[in-house]
Amino acid sequence: MTMSLRGSTAVVGVAESDLGQVAPGITAIDLAAQAAVRALDDAGLGTRDVDGLFSVVNGKLLHTVDVGEYLGIRPRFTDSTMTGGSAFVSMLLHAAIALTVGACDVALITYGSTARTDARAGRLYGGRPADQPDYESEFRPRSPVTGYALAARRHMHQYGTTREQLAEVAVAARQWAMLNPRAYRRTPITVEDVLASPVISAPFGALDCCLVTDGGGAAVMVRADRAADAPKPAAYVLGAAEAHWHKWISQMPDLTVTAARESGERAFRMAGLSPSDVDVLQLYDAFTINPILFIEDLGFCAKGEGGAFVSGGRIAPGGAYPVNTNGGGLSYCHPGMYGIFTIIESVRQLRGEAGDRQVPGVEVALAHGNGGQLSSQATAIFGSRGTL
Repeated sequence: MTMSLRGSTAVVGVAESDLGQVAPGITAIDLAAQAAVRALDDAGLGTRDVDGLFSVVNGKLLHTVDVGEYLGIRPRFTDSTMTGGSAFVSMLLHAAIALTVGACDVALITYGSTARTDARAGRLYGGRPADQPDYESEFRPRSPVTGYALAARRHMHQYGTTREQLAEVAVAARQWAMLNPRAYRRTPITVEDVLASPVISAPFGALDCCLVTDGGGAAVMVRADRAADAPKPAAYVLGAAEAHWHKWISQMPDLTVTAARESGERAFRMAGLSPSDVDVLQLYDAFTINPILFIEDLGFCAKGEGGAFVSGGRIAPGGAYPVNTNGGGLSYCHPGMYGIFTIIESVRQLRGEAGDRQVPGVEVALAHGNGGQLSSQATAIFGSRGTL
């Protein structure tokens, strides 16, 4: 199965919904549907063509059932796997398998959330404190930021990672966002600005933490033989894998090592590639520690060297390793779960559609999703037709 999946499927359509804070009365499923229709149009297809449906919609329990009813889709393969923000990269793997074995012919992955509108209205987004085990809840953590702050503190203690290096992640994301007209935050920031931002959970200040926006995104996949007829260049799935080791941060085996070590290794093995072959990285950056951990665990540098790796503008525009070229969850958008947007930006970079933020000569792109408190990890590697 590992070898047969390489290059057997491709993403042929991607789109976001309206982003930021949407109009009153717009719901999460409206945004999921809006993104879906736009992505299908991007692929030259319609809802009647879809027979594989993969979705998560904030506030819904029967995710694909709700989306199917809303869009009039009657799938013969359906998947609403919920692993947090990594779910959509995981679904990409599941869709590749379903397409390859003939369980469906056109797979639609879609997401919608009104996290910002809900927060401003006082509606709770995500889990409740009562959902936490007693041995965590008695300390009253501010989830999820407390868990990520623990990981950051441990990395700083163990490897000498500095607050300035964390801040460089936020600055690089903002520099990319300044090139993206759809990014929610585009005002320039400096390392000093990040360090001076109000403390949320030490060592994180406000600018170390992702946005809270409304938004949705979608991707459309088909088998490779059909991708050749798509109206735009396809992004072929060269490798994909998923892994998870824990749910609660107190059960994480090592606060400095994530399951991306496994998902990345398997995805690269399937693709027959190594980190040195990757042209752009789209990493789930809920907090500034995330890209540092994932750059290490995915094999772009040794464990403990991530802080130095992101320093000196290396992941910013013009740097040697472009990371989160849309502005990431830190500056572009983050409607509660971000993974679908790593797929969307990977495809756009491969197509050469990214405008002012386009990285020249992109042939291989990596999208990585993260869920929970560094809990679930999923990695996908895309290539142009020339990589097959």
